[in-house]
Amino acid sequence: MITRMLSTGADIDVAKSLLAYVALETGTLSYELLLKYLALCVQGNHHSEVFDVYDIMKSRFKALDTGACSLFVKGFSRTERWKEALPILENMKKAIVPSARNYGDVIDGASRYGDNAAAWALYSEILDKGLIPNQETWQTLFESGLSDPSNVERLQSVLYYMRDNQIYPKESLTKSIKAWFERLPGDKWKGSWSTAVPSAVCQSCQARLESIQLSEEEYRQLKDQVMKDVIEGRDVFNKTTPEELESFKAFVKRKPAFDVVVDGLNVANTTAKGSQSETLLAVVSALEQQGLRILVLGRKHMLRPSRSWDRHHMSLVQKKAHCFFTDNISEDDPFLLYAALHSGNHCIFVSRDLMRDHKACLPNGAIRRLFFKWQRGHQLVLSTFVPGKRVRFQQIQSFDTIIQTDGTSWHIPYDEDGGDRCTYEVPQKWLCLSRVD
Repeated sequence: MITRMLSTGADIDVAKSLLAYVALETGTLSYELLLKYLALCVQGNHHSEVFDVYDIMKSRFKALDTGACSLFVKGFSRTERWKEALPILENMKKAIVPSARNYGDVIDGASRYGDNAAAWALYSEILDKGLIPNQETWQTLFESGLSDPSNVERLQSVLYYMRDNQIYPKESLTKSIKAWFERLPGDKWKGSWSTAVPSAVCQSCQARLESIQLSEEEYRQLKDQVMKDVIEGRDVFNKTTPEELESFKAFVKRKPAFDVVVDGLNVANTTAKGSQSETLLAVVSALEQQGLRILVLGRKHMLRPSRSWDRHHMSLVQKKAHCFFTDNISEDDPFLLYAALHSGNHCIFVSRDLMRDHKACLPNGAIRRLFFKWQRGHQLVLSTFVPGKRVRFQQIQSFDTIIQTDGTSWHIPYDEDGGDRCTYEVPQKWLCLSRVD
């Protein structure tokens, strides 16, 4: 019954009535029942009831689990008694690393009740523990910064953090960032909403956006590190065999540099319309018409005729492109990365894969940022394909789509509220912030 009340957000008085009935009938209230009632109190912002449950549970039980602690942290943080959440948070640390959400709740309380020093100390702790702050926490800090001009460097460091970690702010956070800039004392800033344009020039302030292309030195650095940590890293042979990888390297060295590498299985599974081999053939044909030298990576099972893999389609694919088919247990990504990076900075690849695992293998933030930049500037994604009609790819932008600044302006790509953006896509809306003379 209490679970149903929680899921429907029932009236708190009805829940109290249930607790009174259980106490009368059984002479006690179980931990689980009190925990669900506490969740209902926190959900409905019934602050005095949260305090009552805290007193009851502290007196009745030797220890509180992390679920109860999280709820009390949230409940206390919404009130003038927010400081009482601090020892609860400390207590949680004995068992687990509190979540960024736990820290965010207390930061919200500290900011709301004017203790900015405590809020920033807790924020530093989030970063020290390697947690990723919630966007609501950043929004709280920017909104509390409206009345405290001493936090300029700290709040700009939040923007640099988002840049370094390729995080796009949500629209609500972006509005708070805009309001903060426009109310900064001293410097006058003007914020305006803009969109991305192919010319790589901001439509609002005419500033040129950063190029997506890596310099020769950046490319060499990235290539060396990916070869070392991903291609030759310890875990790569969980996904293939040393013999197969060496065979592939020899294959690539025998061939001229490729212009495009196609993740065959990934592309073939893009749409349910038509067979997999038909989709792959259409993509390869579209790339061949552009005069590109193509490598298709696939699995050996794709060469066995079936309803999904038509023999004629696959024969045409092999005529139009160089092909390498791995064992069916292998993973394509290391092969794709090797071929693309070995071919040079001009080589693009076709896949919807985000390659998160490979980014994680890289040793430091600077190299991970280069990998992400290279990926955004070289990854061609099949956006739509209907059998018998033209293949459409998403255009690779010439400019970088991360938060950027040149000292006199900031350009912040953001996610619209309610917008539906796939993970491999980038936002199309920007906030332009420029200094006013």
